[in-house]
Amino acid sequence: MVDLRAMIELQSLSLQRGKSLLLEQVDLRIHPGHKVGLIGANGSGKSSLFQLLLGGLQPDAGTLRLPAGWQIAHMAQEVEALARSALDYVLDGDAPLRELEAAMAKAEAEDRHSQLGELHACFDAIEGYSARSRAEQLLHGLGFDQTSLSRPVSDFSGGWRIRLNLAQALMCRSDLLLLDEPTNHLDLDATLWLEQWLGRYAGTLLLISHDRDFLDRVVNEIAHLERGKLTLYRGNYSAFERIRAERLALQQASYEKQQARVARIEQFVRRFKAKASKAKQAQSRVKELERMEQIAPAHVDSPFTFSFRGERKLSNPLLNLEQATLGYAGKPVLEQAALNLQPDMRIGLLGPNGAGKSTLIKTLTGDLALLSGRRVEGEHLKVGYFAQHQLEALDLDASPLLHLQRLSPEASEQAVRNYLGSFGFQGDDALEPVRLFSGGEKARLALALIAWQEPNLLLMDEPTNHLDLEVRHALTLALQEFPGALILVSHDRHLLRNCVDQFLLVSDGRITPFDGDLEDYSRWLMSRNREEAPVERAAEPAAESAQARKERKREEAARRQRLSPLKKEIAKLEQAMERQGEALSALEEALADPGLYLEENKDALRGRLQEQAALRAEAEETEARWLELSEELEALAGD
Repeated sequence: MVDLRAMIELQSLSLQRGKSLLLEQVDLRIHPGHKVGLIGANGSGKSSLFQLLLGGLQPDAGTLRLPAGWQIAHMAQEVEALARSALDYVLDGDAPLRELEAAMAKAEAEDRHSQLGELHACFDAIEGYSARSRAEQLLHGLGFDQTSLSRPVSDFSGGWRIRLNLAQALMCRSDLLLLDEPTNHLDLDATLWLEQWLGRYAGTLLLISHDRDFLDRVVNEIAHLERGKLTLYRGNYSAFERIRAERLALQQASYEKQQARVARIEQFVRRFKAKASKAKQAQSRVKELERMEQIAPAHVDSPFTFSFRGERKLSNPLLNLEQATLGYAGKPVLEQAALNLQPDMRIGLLGPNGAGKSTLIKTLTGDLALLSGRRVEGEHLKVGYFAQHQLEALDLDASPLLHLQRLSPEASEQAVRNYLGSFGFQGDDALEPVRLFSGGEKARLALALIAWQEPNLLLMDEPTNHLDLEVRHALTLALQEFPGALILVSHDRHLLRNCVDQFLLVSDGRITPFDGDLEDYSRWLMSRNREEAPVERAAEPAAESAQARKERKREEAARRQRLSPLKKEIAKLEQAMERQGEALSALEEALADPGLYLEENKDALRGRLQEQAALRAEAEETEARWLELSEELEALAGD
């Protein structure tokens, strides 16, 4: 018999905020250890559901049951400008740790030695002595360097403070972890790291995210919130999308719109199939485009249908960098940079945090002057530039309509209203002042302003932050149709796979072609991080006797003997990880077959999903063993 005390249960639950009924007679059960993605349009009630779970709101009807004694961790969306150091702020996430530290300090001050011994035993039981090391690992994984750990929280910008909030939530030894858009302020490297961390998390996870790839790799259930109803789907986001597509495809009223959307995507597939070479990213892109064709019906009711039309006049090349040094006064970041941007180029920038991707984008826009070399613009170059700071540059007192009228005073109000409607600003929304907008609405307006000016070179630095799944889908289609050149920095792998044809790696002060796909980049990053792990070496004496030299060689031989089996097993594990990755890719391709979701194939579907779950568990176990042995190898190498 199922123990209801060990699960989260919503029963006939309703929640109203103001005049909006967010949840209506909702039923939901989440079992311990399950990882659930909570999706739905912005404003549908996802964050309000989190507040219910945290006790900040009470239901208007129905019941909410949580297991007694559960520790809940959540990622706060704001943080004050504190003088506390980043490391201490993260350690504060472990409340029992801080309570024991305070109790130990008090017992020591009062010379209560017998109690102090008991407290030290409790402290050891919760791994208190390794807490600082664990907090440092969290911060490093989220992109903080060693020198920033002692800096006060007030020193960091808003995006980096959100990362601190995320690290603090991960530091808590929780039974239930609530994460609201955790990748919004992360780059691709930190997103990959977080993905792996959550894969090892043993508690129950409820995750709000608009990142398809992230959801696919982290969750095993999807809770879809739409029109006040909450529906639970087994499987990851791709499985949900396919099932929903099948259901919508059966609705005759949607048929014509669906077929038009599918026809557009088929056109993209044909276009890029013709360009697909032996390059792995090109082949990967074609597969992703074919998948988009299959799931197109899931988005037929999207209100967003915008496009980037592009300047008709094109120069070839549009922009050149020649023997360029990029950076800031007295601080070169990239050297010997050469880039020839032609109208049909679609480039994704990869590279570790702080390697210079944003520096390159700012240089291409002309906002950052070269330290040396040449930047040559084509005669008809017209740049559209999206970056997060542009959201802050919007006039808070102006409406979307007024923003566009300032750009084109000659345009009729109706033409501007029609255009804004394709970006979701319909009716009175087009007249609202920007200061009332959410982050997602501001991002949509920034995209609308760029598209209105018809650029022929799009430079986009993390354009999906704050955007929900439907807007991201519309942005993907718009970028696919864009006739000019595109350079894209994004942690959204779905967007990268669907919109770029080649990757450039920005790393170690250079810009070089990356011959591989995003899975290859993930492996490159893991290998790089492993190689860069600090290894302390004992300094050799200035002079060495024959006896000492003989003893040193004997020790070195013994060390090699200890390291050799570890290296061999690590190599085997890496081969296994590669095989498991290929097997998972094959399974996902099989699961993309719409026929598998027909009623008569439900047993086959169940079998495939069970096989996928088992293989994922096996892959996670392999990766955990690989990490364990890698750490052991590093420790032995440093002895």
